[in-house]
Amino acid sequence: MSREWEPPLPAGYNDANRAFIQAFMARGTLTFPEAQKVLAGIKTALENRDPNDPVSPDTITMTDFENFIHSARDAIEPLDYDIRNMRDQTDRRGQRIWAFTNAHSDPATQLGTTRTPEEVAYIKRLLDAMFEEYNTPRMEVMAVDEGQALRVSRPAGRRQSNINGDEAAENSGSENGAPTSTAASRGLKHSEVLSLLSSLVAEGWLNKSEAGFYRLTERALIELWSWLMATYNDNETEADNGDGPEWQCIKFCEACKEIVTDGQRCDEPDCLVRLHDFCEDAFWRMQGSRADGERKCPKCGTGWTGNHFIGERAVTSRVGYQRSRAGRRGGRRSQAVAEPNETDEEED
Repeated sequence: MSREWEPPLPAGYNDANRAFIQAFMARGTLTFPEAQKVLAGIKTALENRDPNDPVSPDTITMTDFENFIHSARDAIEPLDYDIRNMRDQTDRRGQRIWAFTNAHSDPATQLGTTRTPEEVAYIKRLLDAMFEEYNTPRMEVMAVDEGQALRVSRPAGRRQSNINGDEAAENSGSENGAPTSTAASRGLKHSEVLSLLSSLVAEGWLNKSEAGFYRLTERALIELWSWLMATYNDNETEADNGDGPEWQCIKFCEACKEIVTDGQRCDEPDCLVRLHDFCEDAFWRMQGSRADGERKCPKCGTGWTGNHFIGERAVTSRVGYQRSRAGRRGGRRSQAVAEPNETDEEED
């Protein structure tokens, strides 16, 4: 009997490489400090070191880590997996994160084996809310608060029904316990949405900020990058007058060219220049900005104040939001959060 096909392994591939891939897959993501601890533990085990004298993580260099990454990518490529990286947008230093990814990713393939059809459909509605409903030229939030996440708990045509009602009608659409298309399109109850959001945060797909906003993590952005671009950006759009591309949902940092969902934007509303916070200082040095802090957008020449944001700060930095937070009682939601498309002209 012939053996099943096995992908060819890169030269020099050994038990340390296998252990590294297993550890990486179990975690999903790695930073360099985390990788130092993983590789030090692997070397300690494989070298039969005295447990009281383990390999120090500090002895693992970036070159060592990159060599393991290179071998891992070669080994998993025939299986349609990859290892990609981007910088953590919530970290002022911009620490780089490596993610073990499916090379052909979309929400259905990533979550279909662990989520119900209703949950997968909800996640798609949540992404639509992040990148379309709450992501406009006036306010590029690309995040939702809990109330906004609950508002898309059901498909648009069913959102007016009572969230906790209609159970009898839905159950009548089942036969021998098998949901029909009516039951499959029912959406989720609020309690189910909250449970799902908590699970997605725990699994590293969503990040929940201190202010209560949910956004895609860097792991999710890496994993879904191609799908996000194909779904929310019109790659063919160009201004007819030759001035360049029009506004699109997915933006890129002017400095590092990576996706930016949390950072700064030009003070001119129609300008497309965006920057990560951690790219800012080096970018302005490269632009020759004066030491006194005078900065101008390299595209439109508008003065750059650093006070116009994308991400949740597009909401939380606004006077109206701060005022409503101060006045809230008993968990009453801020109108600035509930309706981010409505802005106070005096705050711009």
